[in-house]
Amino acid sequence: MKAPLLELLNEKKLLVLDGAMATELEKAGVDTANELWSATALLDAPQKITTVHQNYFKAGADIAITNTYQATRQAFMKQGMDAAESIALIKQAVFCAQEARKESSTNKHLLLAGSIGPYGAFLADGSEYTGNYNLSIKAFQDFHYPRMQALVEAGVDLFAIETQPNFIELEAITELLERKFPETTAWIALSIKDDKYLCDGTSLAKVVKYLNQFENVSAIGVNCTALENITPVLNEIRVLTKKPLIVYPNNGDIYDPISKKWQINTRAQTFSDLVPTWISAGAKIIGGCCRTTPDEIREIANIVAQQ
Repeated sequence: MKAPLLELLNEKKLLVLDGAMATELEKAGVDTANELWSATALLDAPQKITTVHQNYFKAGADIAITNTYQATRQAFMKQGMDAAESIALIKQAVFCAQEARKESSTNKHLLLAGSIGPYGAFLADGSEYTGNYNLSIKAFQDFHYPRMQALVEAGVDLFAIETQPNFIELEAITELLERKFPETTAWIALSIKDDKYLCDGTSLAKVVKYLNQFENVSAIGVNCTALENITPVLNEIRVLTKKPLIVYPNNGDIYDPISKKWQINTRAQTFSDLVPTWISAGAKIIGGCCRTTPDEIREIANIVAQQ
């Protein structure tokens, strides 16, 4: 089994992820205030997705995350598309990232990570921040398998299994990863209640201990949380695993999942303030999630380059 993330990390020691997709698409005129969120752009503005990826690569990102967080067969079929059209749209997200990499890469090794958002993202009601939903292991696997298969067929380097708030869902996905995609690696980024617990109340100690057993889980960490949560979480989990730690928080603004609007937080700290501390606390892969822009990724890349 090849582990592209570990190979690149061995080469560079620290890696930079990209930032928010929806924020940049909104600036480009895409209406994301709907159940498909940023995946709306796959319907009629794929070139805008490619441009966002290109801008993050220019800012110094080593890894692009595909625009598939909310792109599932079930979500597209709910909007009136058939199964084949839905799978084609998921693959289109990968093609957008591949085009950006082709145009951005000179001698630089760049990776494409296929985003696997939680079932809660499909619900489009903020459940990825609570984990308050229940399906059987098989039902979770039936939900996630078509997207995972489409991403592999389209040529992602690895999976970004991200914003995961529900431990039963994590069990389902990792078992599916091991059984159906044994040659594909992934990172797992958790959605947390605080520095001790997953959103559904499962202790991070239990979650990390569980994830340690999977060879094709290349890194463990958190995403889509406040900047100030990152250092305490790193301190909590770094003693629990030998796997590389990955963090990509939001920019500090406050999200209302009902209105799907953001409130600017003028008092938030910056990546420049905090990234050196995160590196000291063990972070090896660092990027941004909601509301971050190429400017923040450039900040991270500049700090990483100085290490």
